[in-house]
Amino acid sequence: MSICKLVGTDGKQFYSLVLTPGKYMVGRNAEYELSIRHKTVSRNHAEIEVEEDSGKCYLTDLGSRNGTFINGQQLTGRRAIKIGDEIMFGQTEFKLTDSDVRDSAGHEPNLTRMIDPDLQNSVFMSIDEALMPLRARAREKGEILSTMFDMAKMLVLPEPKEVMLEKSLELVSRIIPAERLAVLFVSDETGEVFTGATLLPGGKDPGDFKLSRTIVNQIIHGKNSILIRDPHEDPRFADQQSIIMSELKSALAVPLFDVGRVLGILYADSTSPLHQYTDEHLRILASFGNIIASRLLNYELLTERQQKQILDAELSRASAIQKNLLVSDPPETEGYQICTFQEQSRSVGGDLYDIGRLPDGRTLFLLADVSGKGMGAALLMSNILASFRILYDSSDFDLTHAVERVSSQLFRHSDPGDFATLFIGLLEPGKNKIRYINAGHNPPLLVRENGEIEHLMDTGMVIGVLDIPSWKEKTATFNESDILFVFTDGITEAQHEDEEEQFGDERLEKLIVENRDKLPDDIVRCLMDDINDFMGDAPRSDDITILAIKKVRQ
Repeated sequence: MSICKLVGTDGKQFYSLVLTPGKYMVGRNAEYELSIRHKTVSRNHAEIEVEEDSGKCYLTDLGSRNGTFINGQQLTGRRAIKIGDEIMFGQTEFKLTDSDVRDSAGHEPNLTRMIDPDLQNSVFMSIDEALMPLRARAREKGEILSTMFDMAKMLVLPEPKEVMLEKSLELVSRIIPAERLAVLFVSDETGEVFTGATLLPGGKDPGDFKLSRTIVNQIIHGKNSILIRDPHEDPRFADQQSIIMSELKSALAVPLFDVGRVLGILYADSTSPLHQYTDEHLRILASFGNIIASRLLNYELLTERQQKQILDAELSRASAIQKNLLVSDPPETEGYQICTFQEQSRSVGGDLYDIGRLPDGRTLFLLADVSGKGMGAALLMSNILASFRILYDSSDFDLTHAVERVSSQLFRHSDPGDFATLFIGLLEPGKNKIRYINAGHNPPLLVRENGEIEHLMDTGMVIGVLDIPSWKEKTATFNESDILFVFTDGITEAQHEDEEEQFGDERLEKLIVENRDKLPDDIVRCLMDDINDFMGDAPRSDDITILAIKKVRQ
């Protein structure tokens, strides 16, 4: 059974809660297991339940004022949560992670000291053992408790990380006798060790840090705390400039460990024979390291939050720009009612539509679905839209020529996987027909007044794949009360909340036929209501874009 840990911050305080089987209340109530004193959190906000048998975690919103969100989707009722889920109670941010606190049976892990039989002067201790409660005589020392309390207060002080680390080392120096104390970090790219903060209580710098790869690996990968009583008598380190200098008599190193990973190293050493470190010193240093790690994690969460806010602002701006690129009010076309609709699954997307009036009075309309999602698809979408609009002013606008030019540009100036499906058509005033090209798009529905459906099938491949002409223009009659319904596959592939059924073509066609007597706006409204009912709480996985045209009696 995997034990979970919920970690998070409200911007001022860091929270960490290990979730063993049982129920946990979340809210501003001070007596709750997870008491979050933030103004956006309700007094009775949510409940977390971990099942005894399966170990599965469930989260229930208790009617909170500002809502509970899982991965950006608002929670209604009860839902299972899993490792990696991002959870928000109001405006506080949490994440569900692994916890190494207990074994699969829910018991404390077997705490065995790892001592190499050839290393009588070195002790390798697992982080779980190092963080075991201190012995009674150590806990009774007033300076340890007061120092721990002062260290814990740093969790809520709004200080820069560098200042926090320096103050932490000053507090550690009250308890651990040392000539040198340091917080060290290891580069993810090079593996090199560098200092985050140092303190020299003795006032003398005994040399540069040259931690051996053996020690770094034991701490970072083995998650072990290390006590070295005399490196010169330890065959593992005696021959390899292992720690730092020839005068070194004893050293301690513990991982700054939280959320299943090592964030850095807390290190202390001494050159005095009077300062021979013991297991108790190692446990004390590990306790300090655990507090520092919690504060470092808090900095990470705050940094992620700030980066997310910047990204959200950029996406919001990009979304606004993209919306402004699209036609909000289609030009009036005599004898026709036109409706456009778009609902994106993300802030920005790759669906596009356009309606324009050509110089000769014809009305051009198009709808396309760009490959991919997110920002890349949005950039392609804007490129395609701009490319078509440049051609609108041509006095002899030709559908086939326009599609060939835009496809050629997309092919030459984008990656091989960048392409788009496209349906583009022309309405000619006074004529009961439309001219169109279907470049690999979902066949639009031409619904007749009597309920019969004609599918406007492909007349060529998707655009942007090959730089060769491959599209043919076709025509279709368009009589009074007929409806042309052009759409993207976000409709037919909309997923039911049980993830076992899609909305599908048959359901779409049935709804359009049953509502064919209505105006396009009303048909689209009925369709979206039906899709929303069908999907329930299922997340939107794709954009939905619709262009509906009805020939009306004058």
